Amino acid sequence: MSVWLPTSPCTPEACAGHEGDTASVTRAVLRLAAAVALILLGILGAPPVRLLPAGPRHTVVRAWSAALVRAFGIRITVHGSPGPGGGRLLVANHISWLDIPLVAAALPCRMLAKSDIRAWPVLGRLAGRAGTLFIERDRIRALPATVEAMTAALLAGDRVTVFPEGSTWCGRAQGTFRRAAFQAALDARVPVQPLRLTYLCRDGNPAGAPAFVGDDPLTASLWRIARARGVRAEVRLLPRIPPGRYGHRRDLAAAAQRAVAGAWSAAAAPDPLPGIPAQPAAPSATDRDSANRPAASVHHWVSSSPAAASSLRTPS
Repeated sequence: MSVWLPTSPCTPEACAGHEGDTASVTRAVLRLAAAVALILLGILGAPPVRLLPAGPRHTVVRAWSAALVRAFGIRITVHGSPGPGGGRLLVANHISWLDIPLVAAALPCRMLAKSDIRAWPVLGRLAGRAGTLFIERDRIRALPATVEAMTAALLAGDRVTVFPEGSTWCGRAQGTFRRAAFQAALDARVPVQPLRLTYLCRDGNPAGAPAFVGDDPLTASLWRIARARGVRAEVRLLPRIPPGRYGHRRDLAAAAQRAVAGAWSAAAAPDPLPGIPAQPAAPSATDRDSANRPAASVHHWVSSSPAAASSLRTPS
C-alpha cells in the first residue's frame, strides 16, 4: 500500500457500536438470508436488465437497491429531486458499503470502486455486472486512465458516483474531498451533484452500526447491521453545480465538499422521491452545534500515517 492514500481516524471499536435496540439472532439471520437472496437475484437478473431502455432499467435498479437496504431493517428517506437526465458526477460522503445500494436507490448510476472489490464473494461479481468502474488505488500511474474512463462514461450520458474522501468515515466527521475525480466532470463538461448520506438512530443521533471503518471485516459489519434495530438512512440530493462555474478541479472539489458539509445543518428538505416513503423528521444530532464538532475520542486528528493502518474503502 502507498503512503499517499487517504486515511481516516475512525475505528470499529470507537465508532461502530450500536447503542439502540437489537434484533434477535433469528431475525438477524432472516435479514441476512433475504439480503443474500436479493444479491443472487441481482446477479442473475443483471444481464437482461441491462438490455432494457434507460427508464425501465433505472426503475428496476432503484427498486432492487431499496429492497436490499430494507432487507437489513433500514428505512430509507430520499430528500430532493434527481432533476433532468444526462451525464453527471455524483459525489457523496462515505460511511459504509451500504452507501452503494443507498445511492442507487435514489439515483441509479455507475460506481467508481477500488479494484479489490472484484474479489469480494458474490458482491464483486454483482458490482462488475452493474457496470462498476474499478481503480487500482495502489498505482497512482493508473489514475489518468481511470479519469479517462469516467469521462467517457459521463460523455455517454451515464451518472457516475464517486466517494471523494477516498476512505470511510463514521459520519460524525468528514474527510477532505480529493480532486482527481472532479477532472472527469470538467473534461466532460457535466454537472456535479453533491449528496449527503446519513444513518440515524430513532433518537436522531448518528447510528454507528452501518459504519464500515478501519480494519472492520465485512462479515462483522454484515452481522452488526443485521442485529441493529431502528436505523434509518437519509439521502439528500443537493443542488447541482453547473459545468463552467469552476475552472479548476481544486475549486470544484472544495465547492462540493462545502455543499455536503453544509447539508448537516439543513433544517428542512423537499419531498422524498416517489416510491420511498418519507419518515418523520427527527432532530438530527448533526443539526446541533455540539455535534458539528468531531468526537474527542477519535476525530480530533486526521491520520497521516501509512495506509496500512487506515480505513481504505474506495478511491479518491
